[in-house]
Amino acid sequence: MESLLNPIKKILEAVLFATKKPLSIEELSTLLEADVNDIEQSLKELTGEYEDKGVKVFSVSNGYIMGTDPTCSTFVDRLFNIKIETTLSPQSMETLAIIAYKQPITKAEIERIRGLYSDGTVATLLDKGLIEEKGRSEAIGHARLYGTSEEFLRHFGLKDLHDLPVLEEDELLKEKVFEVALK
Repeated sequence: MESLLNPIKKILEAVLFATKKPLSIEELSTLLEADVNDIEQSLKELTGEYEDKGVKVFSVSNGYIMGTDPTCSTFVDRLFNIKIETTLSPQSMETLAIIAYKQPITKAEIERIRGLYSDGTVATLLDKGLIEEKGRSEAIGHARLYGTSEEFLRHFGLKDLHDLPVLEEDELLKEKVFEVALK
């Protein structure tokens, strides 16, 4: 079986290095024309081999991708003279935390929790691709429902929403979501 996994692992390494978006096991299986179990085993081995290196195999957004170890990012940024993008404002982080934990959620519900109008922060999060429209509410007016996007998962290095810290329901309703989310 080792002779079968070696070529798969080599191709996986090349594909994960070259891709710009995480690839699911199903996509990798189709692309490599290989059995899902062989892909999973090869990914496990590849992840282990890169564990202590400057480049790693990451499981993000229900897929896999290779990227720089976060502890080395300062030096990679320096190499490319990358200007660090400004961080989200506290208002945007608060709104994003509410959406992440309460999704799907309407803008009116966000405003009720925050106690503030949220048109600007929701627009900012939509522009950055961190949230997206998830449909329409069944209530009168059929307001837009918002939820986090795959970009949100990639941006925060989450495999899926289950990786979010666990919060108690009453913590979310105390309008202290921002402080709680940063703990």
